[in-house]
Amino acid sequence: MAELSGKRVAALVDNGFEQSELLEPRKALEDAGARVDVVSPQRSEVRGWKHTDWGKSVSVDRGLDEASADEYDALLLPGGVMNPDKLRVNPKAVAFVKAFVAAGKPIAAICHAPWTLIEAEAVRGRRVTSWPSLKTDLRNAGANWVDEECVVDNGLVTSRKPDDIPAFNKKMIEEFVEGRHSPRGAREMVNR
Repeated sequence: MAELSGKRVAALVDNGFEQSELLEPRKALEDAGARVDVVSPQRSEVRGWKHTDWGKSVSVDRGLDEASADEYDALLLPGGVMNPDKLRVNPKAVAFVKAFVAAGKPIAAICHAPWTLIEAEAVRGRRVTSWPSLKTDLRNAGANWVDEECVVDNGLVTSRKPDDIPAFNKKMIEEFVEGRHSPRGAREMVNR
């Protein structure tokens, strides 16, 4: 299966990403033919979180300072609590995500990753899901939050937790194959 042959995907992470939410989607994307770059504010490696303790370290392919959304066809945002909490207060990470949104490039975000989407002003008027504790945050940001395994809205794929990864991977690959979508709200975002 090489549905994503020739496609490049950025996986934006910081220390504390939920290990399964990076490693399993990355493997699914690579098995579908995509090249996946781990992009991070960290220089050489980034450390995962596995349920209740530190997990594996993963090599960083591109530093966030050197990466550009123009180089990529799609964006993967793994969750974990620490990872998106660090990314959403990092102006370069938020700008990186905003560039994907403005270009209408597909984005897949799982668990707590929608925190970064909130900061990038990417959820207003969109139907999404997440880890349940983000429900109020997402609704306050203008999203229509639902409790479903996997939700797709105009190129934005969201899921709740590691148990949802099989459905998440399937929909993520479908949307990444489909490619760019009309950038909802991109004009408003660019003018801010």
